[in-house]
Amino acid sequence: MVPSAVVYLQSMPLTPNAKVDRKALPAPEYSQNNQNYVAPSTPIQVALVNIWSELLNIENVSIKDNFFELGGHSLLAMQLNTKIRNVFNVDLILRSLFDNSTIESLSNLIDLEIKKGNKLEIFISKISRNQDIPLSFTQERLWFLSQFEPDNAAYNERLAIEIKGSLNFLALEESLNQIIERHEALRTNFAFVNGNPVQIIAKKRVLELSQISLENIDNANFEAEIEKLFIKEGQKLFNLSEDLLFRTTLIKINEQYHVLLFIFSHIVWDGWSFGVFVREIATLYQSYTQNKTPELAKLPIQYADYAYWQRQWMQGEVFEKQLAYWKEKLAGKLSFLQLPIDKPRPPIQTFAGRRFLKVLPSKLLKEIQQLSRNNSATLFMTLLAAFQTLLYRYSGSEDILVGSPIANRNHPDIENLIGVFINTLVMRSDLSSNPTFEQLLARVKDVTLGAYSNQDIPFEALVEKLQPERNLSRSTFSKSCLFFKMLLFLK
Repeated sequence: MVPSAVVYLQSMPLTPNAKVDRKALPAPEYSQNNQNYVAPSTPIQVALVNIWSELLNIENVSIKDNFFELGGHSLLAMQLNTKIRNVFNVDLILRSLFDNSTIESLSNLIDLEIKKGNKLEIFISKISRNQDIPLSFTQERLWFLSQFEPDNAAYNERLAIEIKGSLNFLALEESLNQIIERHEALRTNFAFVNGNPVQIIAKKRVLELSQISLENIDNANFEAEIEKLFIKEGQKLFNLSEDLLFRTTLIKINEQYHVLLFIFSHIVWDGWSFGVFVREIATLYQSYTQNKTPELAKLPIQYADYAYWQRQWMQGEVFEKQLAYWKEKLAGKLSFLQLPIDKPRPPIQTFAGRRFLKVLPSKLLKEIQQLSRNNSATLFMTLLAAFQTLLYRYSGSEDILVGSPIANRNHPDIENLIGVFINTLVMRSDLSSNPTFEQLLARVKDVTLGAYSNQDIPFEALVEKLQPERNLSRSTFSKSCLFFKMLLFLK
């Protein structure tokens, strides 16, 4: 959600109806040096320019421009790698994108791989629904946790969207039901069949949008009331075998202001799904309010197809190769991370915690970004190194493990699906020998790129193979592993 460019205007261009005229907004000047612009000269370079323009949302990309200096980061680099696989049918290790961060050098690398004949063929096919459909690895873990702790609502996902202006209730309700129709994951329940959990996909599920009015609440208090409703709805449990695993509540503040609350079970939803959902609900709602037929590209596969493919693909040589990497990285004793705490740890984790947000001043952020560029690292890598330094200072441990969620959307056919694809990677860094920060950053970069290149093996399968010590007071691996998630806000 952090913009890759900020453009200052004297005033916003407006339509005759006094609304922002988006089409009249000027395009940002992204090229590092427009005077030194070099156009693509080969078919590979042309294709890469188109890919970069789409991912970075910019035009006039020079083949001399640096992907990461134009706003690229690790997540976009993985999307870039996915698109390269799809367009050129070659498989590049993620590290090569960092070592070849201009179109000029990257096109030479792709050309070399094509000439070598190193083609990659990974296809996800549609499967028959007249069979027992297995859960994906992530779904299986969440299903197991729901059986183990049936009264725990920690895996309910929440989203709130403000709607300003007049609201067409019927169009909104129709849009929501169209999304449920479009994505099988939102019509899926889970059952135990022949000793195994399976997906049960309904042909039709209908959502009735519930409404709550806060029109009589004082303006100074309605935000607190919304927060109470948000928490209350989020604590309601889902029955995974029967319920529609997707709830909505429309809160009416007045005729021109509504808040739409969404509660999802994590077993059918992840963070990436929020972006897919918001894009599609905006397109559908706009079409229905204008009595037009919605134009959404047909989905090539559904989540059940992916789950079945994942079970078949993640075995044999593919599985053993990635498992060997993680066995090496997580070898030895995973020491307990001794952090100073002011309360005793409960025998069973309660999930009672709080989120701390720190707003970085823009000047500091720019300096951190420059430090990242100087070391050919992403902002995530630099802040991860800083976080691990903090843990080292407080714990005294030189062996720091940090868990980091990853989208795991590394196939083009699953980029626009709603479902749970997320995986967890363990970033283990060595802080011995009193390294400088830049030396540590080089170590963290190496660890991060290695983890990204071996991200396919499900965290659940890794836990099963490595058999770490189980402790009800902590999540698996968290005896030595804290979890790091980065959100940036510009001050």
